Formats: sequence, C-alpha cells, structure tokens
Amino acid sequence: MKKELCILPLTITACWTSAVRAQEKQPNTPNVVFIYADDIGYGDLSCNGAKTIHTPNVERLARMGVRFTNAHSAAATSTPSRYAMLTGEYAWRKAGTGIADGDAASIIRPERYSMADMFKEAGYSTGVVGKWHLGLGDKNGQQDWNKPLKPGANDIGFDYSFIMAATGDRVPCVFVENDQVINLNPNDPVQVSYQKNFPGEPTGKDNPELLKMHPSHGHNQSIINGISRIGYMKGGKSALWKDEEIAETLTHKAVSYIESHKDKPFFLYFATQDAHVPRVPSPQFAGKSGMGPRGDCLLQFDWSVGEILNTLERLGLYNNTLIILSSDNGPVVDDGYKDQAVELLGNHKPGGIYRGGKYSAYEAGTRVPCIWSWKGVIQPGSVSNALLCQVDWFATFAEMLKFRLPEGAAPDSEPMLNAWTGKQKKGRKWLVLQNSLNNLSITDGQWKYLRAGKGPAINKDVNIELGNSMEPQLYNIKKDPMEKNDQAKANPKILKKMATKLEEIIDGRYGQPL
Repeated sequence: MKKELCILPLTITACWTSAVRAQEKQPNTPNVVFIYADDIGYGDLSCNGAKTIHTPNVERLARMGVRFTNAHSAAATSTPSRYAMLTGEYAWRKAGTGIADGDAASIIRPERYSMADMFKEAGYSTGVVGKWHLGLGDKNGQQDWNKPLKPGANDIGFDYSFIMAATGDRVPCVFVENDQVINLNPNDPVQVSYQKNFPGEPTGKDNPELLKMHPSHGHNQSIINGISRIGYMKGGKSALWKDEEIAETLTHKAVSYIESHKDKPFFLYFATQDAHVPRVPSPQFAGKSGMGPRGDCLLQFDWSVGEILNTLERLGLYNNTLIILSSDNGPVVDDGYKDQAVELLGNHKPGGIYRGGKYSAYEAGTRVPCIWSWKGVIQPGSVSNALLCQVDWFATFAEMLKFRLPEGAAPDSEPMLNAWTGKQKKGRKWLVLQNSLNNLSITDGQWKYLRAGKGPAINKDVNIELGNSMEPQLYNIKKDPMEKNDQAKANPKILKKMATKLEEIIDGRYGQPL
C-alpha cells in the first residue's frame, strides 16, 4: 500500500529532496532496543538523583552510556507522545491523537510511513512488545475482538507484535499477538463497549464489594480481576490477563524476541506498563519499596531493564546494540485508584525538581528520563544537557543508517545523531510541546513560552498543575528550572519573539493544530 506523503517546504531538514529509498548497508549495523517506560518521571530513577528508590539496572545502563538531563517526550500524555515518536510528526498537527479509548481505531494508518517501516526497509526485523495505546481496527468502537484486528501494529511496519490493546486501566484486558487476541474461547467471545454496560455485568460503581482495589476517581466500570476499569467488557474469560503477571509476561516476550532474532539486525520497541495504573506488582516486588504499589512497580521496571541487558550480554549482542531508555510522559501519583501512592510517597519527588507532571505544560510533563547506550560509539558514564526530543529519533535513526527517507516522512523530526550520542552539546534550536488539553508551549532551552489556552489551572483529581492560563507565561528555565517566576510582563520582547516563533512553526508546516 502506498505510504502517505506530505507536501513540505524544502527547508525542512528531516525530509530529503528525493523520494528514493536507498540505504547503504553497513557491516556493523546496530540492533536497536527501546525500553519505553509508562508514567515514570525524571525523578523516579536513582540515576537522576532519587534517594528513596534504588533502580540499579537503570544505573547500570547509565554507566554504559549517556544520560540526558533535558530530553523530552513530545507530549505530556501517552497516545500523542507515542504517535510523535513513531511518525516523527508532532501529534497536535493531527486530529484524533488525544488519549485513546480502548476501542479506538488505528491512529497510525497503514499508508502513513512509520519508524518501523524505515527499519524494515533498512533490512531489520521489527517487533513491538507491550503497551500500544495507538488504536486497533478500522473504525472507533466497531472492532470485532474475536477476529484479526486490522489495521494493527503489523500493518505499520512491525513484523511481530505482542501488545496490550490500550492501557491497563482500560478494557479490553487482553493481549493481542500479531493482530489477534490470544487464548480466546470461541464459545465465550469478547464484547467491548465504551457507551453502555452489558446487562447483568458488575461494575465498580454498583458492586464495590467485588473490588480488591478501589477507584479514587473514575475507573468504576467493568470489573476485571477485582479491579474496575474504564469501559465495559463482557466475555473472553480465558483471554484475560492477570495484572500481577503483566510485567513478567511482557518482559519474557521481549527477551524471546531478542533470542529469536539474534542473527540479523533487529529493532525492538519494548513498552512497559509498570507505573501506569492500576499498579499491581508481581509477588516478587510487592511490598519491597516501602512506597506502596507505585514504588514496587518502579523496582519491577528496573528488573525488566536488567532482564533485557542480561539477555543482550548473554547472547553477545551488547557490543552491537543501541539501547535506549525513556518514558512516554511525566509522572502521576494518584491517577485513579486508592493504592496509597500519595500517603506513602514520603520525600520522593517523581518529577525531580520540576513543576507539574503527567498532563502538564510545565517541565515535569515532558522532561523525562532518557539514556542512550552504544558501546564504542557513546562514551560510558557521560551526561548531556542538550535540549532533545523523542520526535527526533526517527530522523536520527535514518541518519545513523544512512537511510534516505521518502519525501514527507517524519516532517517534524530532526536528524541529531551527534547530540544523541553525546558528541555534540547543542541540541534542538526550538522545541514545541503539548499538554493534555493540547495547549502548546515552546522552548529554546533557556526560555520557555506557554501559549494562552483554555482549561483548568489544576487537575484536582490528580493534584497536578496543568499550566493552562488565559494569559501567556514565560520562564527562564535555565535560571528558574522550577518555573516559579513568570517573566511574561518583565520581558515583553522575549515573549513576542517566542510567541512569533511558535506561530511560525504551527503555520509553516502542513496540517492544522487541534
């Protein structure tokens, strides 16, 4: 199927002037492994200074490579950050890229050229394991979960997929392997609705006595494994996951993928669930952190990282593998369940020194943990303060592979291999970010401008400042990283410069913001 092309100005660095898809194969083409955390903040990992939680395997990875202090997801929530990372396009340019329901249709359509397409054309085997949250099937709410879900991950460049349809707190609570729900009993088909409940099915709202974990807000619909979720589900009993086994299942699938593809270059996108609600750590980690299930899940995530590193070393692949660890957005403590995350937080600061968190336009919304490790290319134990963003991974991998992207691919992605490998201190000149209400901000690494936008100042359910205001905001994040002092009135010239640049980026490329 013909991939989607976009008409763009010739000045866009990430798009090549020719549509010829030629690549120069190199004898030491590196394997590429993403370890993509969910809702883990900059301050959640001990390599970034956390004192109350110890993540030794992440520290081990940081010692092997470069740790970034100013790397960002493209958005402060899951679906748009993942969309931007895999397409190289800011999600706010495309309608329908907000937080996806569990019955959302495929957001990245088969005709859209993706990062996985590029790796596949470059001769790589491509796999995705873990949280997906980018929709499945052709039309919203019209999937037949008992048949192949087309289009799916396998239609946008992945040779193999083993994924969660959406998130742990959304139905359907099943794994999908190569576009098909696994372990289904044909006599007990899966039914899903985000409109109304199925007759006779219990819910968290009406049947709280059936719950082992109670919601703090929302999350009071169908009950799966004693936990009420978002959305309604009936049937599929044999296919349901067990929450306390999700991390082990996904990690073992990722390890198996590496083992079975060790003899040729591979690209593995391993997206963990751990810190996202509902947090149900395995017995191996339950109660071990002293910070409740959220802290336990951070230890569990670190275990998964260790399993991947051990596998690469055991198979002799470490020397020729680029390993990347990051997160899809900033942290949230109470995101819908009474799991004592707030009560047991103590002195731990999931966002580090930064203001806000998941959903927010402030720094903690998108400034996320990030490590790159590639033996012989990246200096071990190094640290980079360069302004960088996951949206640039696409064009950067093309640069790494000397792969010529088709015209229109990865329109917002900038090739920055020297910056991502720690060889260059300078990163992006300008970076546009979005919060949960698609209000935009722009930064040059020193100044950060938050465009005026509608919405509450605080999400009271999760107790996070969102950065929404009907007045523009301006912060000098080099001098004021906690964004305490709004400089909008004191620096009108800088405010105007930043606002003008943001509008140029919005209007100067194809598409329209939401």
